[in-house]
Amino acid sequence: MSEKDIPKKYNELRSIYKDYIDVYNLLYQLKTENEEELNSIYIMIKTELTESIKLLPQNIIRDISNMVPYNNRYTKSYLLLAKFISDEYHVTNVRYVEIAFNFLFYKEYGIKLDKSSDFEEIKSLNLDIHTENTIYRAIMNDDKETFISCTEREGFNRYQTLKSKLYPKSKEREELRSYIYSCSDRGYSLLELCCYHGAVDCFKFLRTKFKSEITQKCLQLSFLGRSKEIMSECLKHKKPDEECMKYAIISHNIDFVTFLMNEYKKKIDVYNCRVFKNLESFLVYYDQIHNYHRCIVHSAGFTIPSLLEYFISHGGFINKSDKYGETSLHYAARYNSKEIAERLLSRGANINKKDNSGKTALHIAAMVNSKEVAELLLSRGANINERDNSGKTALHIAASKNSKETLELLISCGANINEKANSGKSALRIAVWQNHKEIVEVLIAYGANINEKK
Repeated sequence: MSEKDIPKKYNELRSIYKDYIDVYNLLYQLKTENEEELNSIYIMIKTELTESIKLLPQNIIRDISNMVPYNNRYTKSYLLLAKFISDEYHVTNVRYVEIAFNFLFYKEYGIKLDKSSDFEEIKSLNLDIHTENTIYRAIMNDDKETFISCTEREGFNRYQTLKSKLYPKSKEREELRSYIYSCSDRGYSLLELCCYHGAVDCFKFLRTKFKSEITQKCLQLSFLGRSKEIMSECLKHKKPDEECMKYAIISHNIDFVTFLMNEYKKKIDVYNCRVFKNLESFLVYYDQIHNYHRCIVHSAGFTIPSLLEYFISHGGFINKSDKYGETSLHYAARYNSKEIAERLLSRGANINKKDNSGKTALHIAAMVNSKEVAELLLSRGANINERDNSGKTALHIAASKNSKETLELLISCGANINEKANSGKSALRIAVWQNHKEIVEVLIAYGANINEKK
């Protein structure tokens, strides 16, 4: 196929996956708290994602939990959407849900989605920040009158910063003698919060009254706030970097993405396209690089079988790995997509190929408790006792991550129950150390050595 055919193919793919793209765009750009409107959005999720494309409900809930730090004004709306899905599909266990979302869902509905989360950590998460008459709520609503009254209160500190799990991690690179040292989480300034929320009036007040400094983080967050006025002002002082492109991708605003591409020569990070389910930007990336091999890896992360099949049929190298060494098969395991895994294996995917940390797809399946994929991998000859770089087998990882169902499967298929990792710990010692009581009980029931020497 010639390069001039690529835009045509992009348009075709954009048309084929329009519904998927539209639903995820709507979710990332959510702007309603109306229950009736949210119910309509849920019906779209059900029709276009779970019924049409067969996306797993638990994966959609995980995706929704990931949206909150980037659009936290509508946290309650995201919680309700997740509850609709949980009720319809009887989902009560979702691995790797954002901890703040997990806690708030439990607080609202009494269901702990990710059973492995430690709610003791919640005490330091600072979640109750948008209460009435606070400066942070004023910024969220761009309520200039309340905001000004907050600045006139005794003890107001214009240099105050906010740290909260409801916002993206704020990392500031500290440079000394041209070397970059470790990042520190410094929190967000008031002006940066204005950029995040697109609070134009509060932004202007801070700039006028206090001469608040526009930082690089201000520009980055303006792509989440989607205020072109704020973004334009920030661009007068700072130049876009890779984090700006990341937030443009998260915003699901294709105009922002192409703006950074065309005006500032910023490249799309396909990893972020996959993580934040921005298929439209992924297709623009494909249009940009014309490389099936690079695209095939991350296409599996969208868990749309026909999309993966497209890149396979056009010659994409099935064992191609990303910058972390992960292949499409690793992603199939990560998202518990048995159908994707079956297609890959039937086309010759290397079942024991390792990522940069030495993990095979079976290790990943154990990590996220993808029992169905683990079962498939084992039936196709995956090495059950393969070690990663730290000497851990899939059984060690299942014990560590509290993946009970996958752990039981591994034992029943012949995993060495007393195998030790490089640390000298067996699966039992790992489970005891992490206080996974059910895992400990299972291991002992299957004959794990309780008298092993340290």
